[in-house]
Amino acid sequence: MPATESRLDLFIDRMVSQRACLDFAIAETQGMSGPVFELGLGNGRTYHHMVQYVTNRPVYVFERAVASHPDSTPPEDRVILGDVRETLPAALDRFGATASLIHADLGGHNREKNDAFARFVSPLIEPLLAPGGLMVSSDRMYFESLTELALPDGAVDGRCFVYQR
Repeated sequence: MPATESRLDLFIDRMVSQRACLDFAIAETQGMSGPVFELGLGNGRTYHHMVQYVTNRPVYVFERAVASHPDSTPPEDRVILGDVRETLPAALDRFGATASLIHADLGGHNREKNDAFARFVSPLIEPLLAPGGLMVSSDRMYFESLTELALPDGAVDGRCFVYQR
């Protein structure tokens, strides 16, 4: 086996970890009533997964422009369009600290840019999470009052992160 993982290996680890962490977070927050936020829609795979398993809470998507697969496109009244620098503070005004679950897969392929963006966006996300709520992210985040949890079974260290208020 080579010393470094292939891009395919990294992708598979990220997908397996994302599913394990989302399934854990959905189960852990199922008794909560607050909305679920998907930060970044992309193709819509994780949104589609969440709406299949989150049955008692609305799932809102934050996205600059919807370009998802038709089977994974949320209804218009569940899409919050725009730049997260504006839409996350507006969501705090609209929803308060009520989100039961927040998922973010906002990074690209540049680790330094991903880290800089995570540092910028963390304080915008943190106040939206309800007490007991969970945040799942593909990148390490920088929260002041959230606790990083151990990864659930099946997740690969460093490929996904889970935080709790």
